[in-house]
Amino acid sequence: AWDVPMSMFTVVGLLGMTGIIINDSIVLVTTIDEYAEARGLIPSIIDGASDRLRPVMLTTLTTVLGLTPLLFERSQQAQFLKPTVITLVYGLGFGMVLVLLVVPALIALQHDVARQVAALRRGLRFRNSRVRRAMLGGVAAIAVWFAATMGAAMWTGSLPGIVTVLMPVAAGMNAVTGGLLAFLLGAAALVLVLYLALAIAQVLHSLKRRGSP
Repeated sequence: AWDVPMSMFTVVGLLGMTGIIINDSIVLVTTIDEYAEARGLIPSIIDGASDRLRPVMLTTLTTVLGLTPLLFERSQQAQFLKPTVITLVYGLGFGMVLVLLVVPALIALQHDVARQVAALRRGLRFRNSRVRRAMLGGVAAIAVWFAATMGAAMWTGSLPGIVTVLMPVAAGMNAVTGGLLAFLLGAAALVLVLYLALAIAQVLHSLKRRGSP
């Protein structure tokens, strides 16, 4: 955008920008962890991001506004510092969005994934043998489907014919993109079928228990 090539001064600005962004992220995560001890995680994320909004914004604005005059300086001496200044100004501006939006979203995403993993572990250790076998079969089916779609696309560079027949929409795409789409759609279908099968089995089991003397 500024027609300035990357140089060693760009790396220097990148190191300084990375340190500031990491420091802001650490403070935000620490604040969320402290709030989470007395309240739920989602309210802690909202309150923590709200409380850190002003410090992060002030840190970014003071640095960006202080370096802005160097962006438009045309002297020969300023041209050596321009790669560093461009990296800091744009990096910190984008980093503020990362710290205030992406980092809290990743914390909430981590919490959701952890719940699903815990539910999968409970299902694999469920006392009902039928549920355990169904869960193991579902996990094995998803693993096989991953090997047939993404695995084949990454290993051979093309999708197997059976996959393109089952999902024609993936045939006209790039191999990796089509493999990813086919895997996601197939995995979602397998999970839905497994969920419906377990729900029906649970209903039948409950009806059987009610009908038994």
